[in-house]
Amino acid sequence: MASCSCTGAAIAGSGKTTTKQENVNLATKVAQDWYLGLCGKQAAGTLVTEKTLADAAEKFTREYEVITEGERSPKWVQGHQIRLRLHLLPFFGKMGLSEVTPGAVQDYRVHRIETATKAGAKTPARSTLHDEVVTLRLVLKAAIRHGWLTYLPDLSPPYKTQGKIVHRPWFSPEEYKQLYTASRDWARNPPQPQYRWNAEQMHDYILFMGNTGLRPDEAGNLEHRDVSIVTDHATGQRILEIEVRGKRGVGFCKSTPGAVRPYERLLNRPKPTRGLQKRNRSKKHPNEKLPVELPEPTDKVFPQGGQLKLFNRILAKAKLKADRDGKPRTAYSLRHTYICLRLMEGADIYQIAKNCRTSVEMIEKHYAAHIKNTLDAAAINVMRPKAARQAEKQAKAVTNGKGRGGKAIGKARRGETTVPEAREAGLRVTDTDLAPGALTAETNG
Repeated sequence: MASCSCTGAAIAGSGKTTTKQENVNLATKVAQDWYLGLCGKQAAGTLVTEKTLADAAEKFTREYEVITEGERSPKWVQGHQIRLRLHLLPFFGKMGLSEVTPGAVQDYRVHRIETATKAGAKTPARSTLHDEVVTLRLVLKAAIRHGWLTYLPDLSPPYKTQGKIVHRPWFSPEEYKQLYTASRDWARNPPQPQYRWNAEQMHDYILFMGNTGLRPDEAGNLEHRDVSIVTDHATGQRILEIEVRGKRGVGFCKSTPGAVRPYERLLNRPKPTRGLQKRNRSKKHPNEKLPVELPEPTDKVFPQGGQLKLFNRILAKAKLKADRDGKPRTAYSLRHTYICLRLMEGADIYQIAKNCRTSVEMIEKHYAAHIKNTLDAAAINVMRPKAARQAEKQAKAVTNGKGRGGKAIGKARRGETTVPEAREAGLRVTDTDLAPGALTAETNG
C-alpha cells in the first residue's frame, strides 16, 4: 500500500467504517479493500474529505428538536424530518457541504419535477419546493454554526421569483349568510334525532369562527376558561375576549358582537350523552336518564373539533364547497372570511393583523389585494386642474341659478328633473352636477 498516493489527511477526512469481521485476517482484507477504494476515489477526484450534508442533517435534527421544544409544534419539527428523509437526503446526502451550490439546488428542483412527471404523479407545488429548500437552508446554517461550512449559498429560485398572488378561498357576505342559513336549517331538522347535538355545535362553530377569525387548530385548543364575555368600553357592545393558544404561541383576540350569542349557546349546551347510556333491556323498567352536565371551565369549547365530514356536507348542501376559481373551501375559509369582511367594513389593517396574530404583509398579500373597498375612489378619480376649474365654475353657476341651463341642472341636482332634460338644455353634465344615483335612476322615458 506504500505505492498508493492517497494521503493520510484524505483518509482522516473520509470518515470511519467497520469491517464487521471477527477474524483478524478477514478484517485486514476488508480494511485493505476500503483503503484502496478511497485511493481510487481520490485519483478520480470524487473523494469527499469534508462533512457531508447527511452529517449536517443529523446534527440539525438533533439540536432543532431539543432547542425548539415547547416553542414549535411537534408536527412542525416532524415536517422537517420527513422532508429530509424522503427528498433531501436521497439527493444531497452523500454530497460534501461545499458541493451544495446554487446549481445543485436548481438541479434538485428540476429532479423533483421530472421525477413526479415520469411517475405520472402530481407535480410538487411551488410552496412544497419552497418548504424543502427552507429545510435545506436550516441544515446548512447548522453546518455554518459548527464550522463545517464557511458561507451560505444563494438558494433562491432563479426563475419565477415572484409567483402569482391569488386570494384564499373565503365566503362573500351573501355566501356566508347562505352557509349559516344552511347550517341552522340542518340544526333544526337533522337527518336523525341523535345527530342534533352535533348539528347545533356545527352551526355555532361556523358563527363563532366567522366572528373571531381563529385558526381551526386554535379553536380546537380553546377551553371555556379561555373565553370571557365583556362589555367593550369604546362601543358599549358585548364581545368576547379570547386567550388563544396555537401556531404563534399565546395571543389574544377580541371578537365582534356576533360571536357572543353563539358562545352563550355553546356554554349552556349540555354535554353529549350519546353512547354513554346503556341500552334499555326492559320497557317496564327503563334505564334512568343520565344527569345533565354543563361544560366545565376546563372543557373544550369544541370537544369534537371542526367535524370535517359534517362541515363538508353542509357546504355541499349549500353548493359552496368550491369558490369561483375552483378552490375547495375548508374550515380555514371561515378565518379568511372574517379578515375579508373586516376589511370591507373599513377596519384598520394593522388592528386586524394584531387581532388575528398575523402580519400586515400577509393580509395585504392574500386578502386586501382582492377587496375593492380598500381602493380609495377619491384618490383614484382625481381631476386635472383644468377640469376641476371647469366643474367648479359650472357648480357656481348652478348654485346661483345663473348661466346657460343653470336652472335645469339645479333641478336635476334636487331630483326635480332628469339628466336628459338638463342635457337638452345644451349643458355638459358631469358627475359633480348629479345627485347620488342620478345616473342609474329610472326615467319616465
